[in-house]
Amino acid sequence: QVQLVESGGGLVQAGGSLRLSCAASGRTFNTYAMGWFRQAPGKEREFVAGISWKGSSTYYADSVKGRFTISRDNAKNTVYLQMNSLQPEDTAVYFCASKETFGIYTLAYDYWGQGTQVTVSP
Repeated sequence: QVQLVESGGGLVQAGGSLRLSCAASGRTFNTYAMGWFRQAPGKEREFVAGISWKGSSTYYADSVKGRFTISRDNAKNTVYLQMNSLQPEDTAVYFCASKETFGIYTLAYDYWGQGTQVTVSP
């Protein structure tokens, strides 16, 4: 089992920035990739960004390319999501997830955090 705990959400004005963190614990040695997802009220959960745990591959949803950056610190078992130029449409609950099998740009992750709220005011 892998436990994931997100932090860093909050309220920010449009154009502002936030940095989300996700600390992983437990059976992390099998991790292949970690990702960030979000779910807005009344909408499906969507992929935001993903990163391989041992390589350099990153993937982004088109809606966040150029604004969001995913990174990791293997020594701390932590993945980050730097979010710049935030817009009201970025408002959602953001979830961290990890997976032990091949593939990054997918919703099929094995372990999920509880989520952290990000609210962007106009």
